[in-house]
Amino acid sequence: MKRQIIILGLVIFVSRVSSLAAQTKEADRLSAAATAFQEIMDTPDSSIPTDLLERCECVAIIPSMKKGGFILGGRYGKGVVSCRQDEGKGAWGPPAMIALGGGSFGLQIGVAAVDVVMLVMQRDGIDSLLRNKFTIGGDASAAAGPVGRAGTAETDAYMKAKILSYSRSRGVFAGLELKGAVVQQDRDGNQNLYGKTVGAKDLLISGQEPVPNDAKPLIAVLAKYSPARNRKPS
Repeated sequence: MKRQIIILGLVIFVSRVSSLAAQTKEADRLSAAATAFQEIMDTPDSSIPTDLLERCECVAIIPSMKKGGFILGGRYGKGVVSCRQDEGKGAWGPPAMIALGGGSFGLQIGVAAVDVVMLVMQRDGIDSLLRNKFTIGGDASAAAGPVGRAGTAETDAYMKAKILSYSRSRGVFAGLELKGAVVQQDRDGNQNLYGKTVGAKDLLISGQEPVPNDAKPLIAVLAKYSPARNRKPS
C-alpha cells in the first residue's frame, strides 16, 4: 500500500513538472515574439509601415527560437497570432499558438535564425486556420510587405493580398515571399498556455478567453503601434 502511494505521488509530481515545463515553453515563445516585434518597430526607417498595422486584422509572429527551435532546414517554426476583437475594430485579443512549415523561404534558406511577421489584411485570410490550417499563396493570397516610412501600401499587390509577410535575419528586415508555406494551429501550445483545450476560433474571433499574463507584454506592444480602431491613439 505504501509503495502504491509513493508511486502515485511520483506520477503526480512528474505530471506537474511536465505541465510547468510546457507552460514555460509557451511563455518563452510569447516573450520572444514580443521582443522581436518591438525590435523591428524600434527602427522606423526599416520597419513595418504603421498604416498597414492600423489596417490589418491579425498579426502573426514566428520568432527565432533558441537551440534551433525555429529553424529545421529553414522550413519550420512555432509562433503566435492575435486578432482584433469587435469585428476587427477593437483591441488585440487573446493569442493563439501556431506553427509554420514547408514552402519556400526564398533567400532565407540556410540562415541561422529568422523572425517572420505576417499581417493578415483581410478577415477571411484567417478563416482556413480556424478550421485547421491554410497554405500561403494557395488558400490565402500573399505578398512580400513593404518596409519603412517610405513603403507604399497602395499597389495592387498589397491591396489584394490577404497576407503581407516579412522576415528579419541578422538585423536585416525585409519583405518575404512565403508561397507554399503552411500555417496551422498548434493545439498543444494552446493547451499548455490556457491550461485546457481551447480552439483558435474561441481566441481569434470571439475572444472568449482572457489574455494570459504571459501574453500581456505581446498584446501591449501590438497596441502600442496599432491601437484599437474605435478610439484615437493616445
